[in-house]
Amino acid sequence: MKDKQLKPLEGIIVPLVTPLSGNNRIDVHGLNNLIEHVIQGGVHGIFILGTTGEAQSLSIKQREEMIRETSRILKNRLPLLVGISDTSINDSAALAQKADEAGAYAVVATPPYYFATEQSELIEYFDTLVSVLPLPLFLYNMPVHTKVSFDAKTIKQIAQNKKVIGFKDSSANGTYLQTVMYAMKDDPEFMIFVGPEEMTAEMVLMGAHGGVNGGANLFPELYVALYNAARFHNIERVRDLQQKVMQISTGIYSKSKYASSYLKGLKCALSVAGICNDFLAMPFTHFNEEDRKEIENEMAAMAGLHFR
Repeated sequence: MKDKQLKPLEGIIVPLVTPLSGNNRIDVHGLNNLIEHVIQGGVHGIFILGTTGEAQSLSIKQREEMIRETSRILKNRLPLLVGISDTSINDSAALAQKADEAGAYAVVATPPYYFATEQSELIEYFDTLVSVLPLPLFLYNMPVHTKVSFDAKTIKQIAQNKKVIGFKDSSANGTYLQTVMYAMKDDPEFMIFVGPEEMTAEMVLMGAHGGVNGGANLFPELYVALYNAARFHNIERVRDLQQKVMQISTGIYSKSKYASSYLKGLKCALSVAGICNDFLAMPFTHFNEEDRKEIENEMAAMAGLHFR
């Protein structure tokens, strides 16, 4: 049995971007705007310091500031999840301590990256990590960046520890996620979330608990509406909203040749919307004027979209 003190999460958890100013500092004013924007949009939780939050490009000090400032602005209005992924288990544990002090709901961790780990090593690593964490843990599958994917059997074994309460999958592999969901079917309290927004509705229809969707930074109402439509099996509504999701995916995230186009496009769109700056953490740079103009045109085309 999982920890009954925690209310299970369902719905849209927004993987918050990390607003930055031109001097590579946390843009606290932009962070405040963004948090208020997503709360008003009806999201069910906030996840900071993940892939969309550029955690691996931020110093430990910056990550600690992001935890502190987000908690201060949020004021416990929504559950807060904090990414602690790192190549150092000690740094992950230290970030988890900061998250606990800030009143976070749980922490989230990918496998350590650089050298790829074997499944047996993943089990040993997470058994050790969980033993020093003050908060429950979500496993985070991001194989494109970590070079390793959790086997379904590995997840099931790690989740025998009651502090391991959920799984976020960003593999974009529906067959794989279905396999994980089947493996965990006897533990209904184990929360399963999908990262790629293009497949969130499909996975919720099949039993996932919700989505951790980057587009919810920009249009939170859309992703909340999509989740609700899928949850209540309103297929016609799902089909309509899915088209809007795909318009964002193809229009905002794919506007350049960069591998980081998703982040560049999303932050640029947030800047066009007047929510926060479009600066990225080094080594990445924001869009040039030509690319920005394309995003401005896409945002103008989406101005009439209605999601409620």
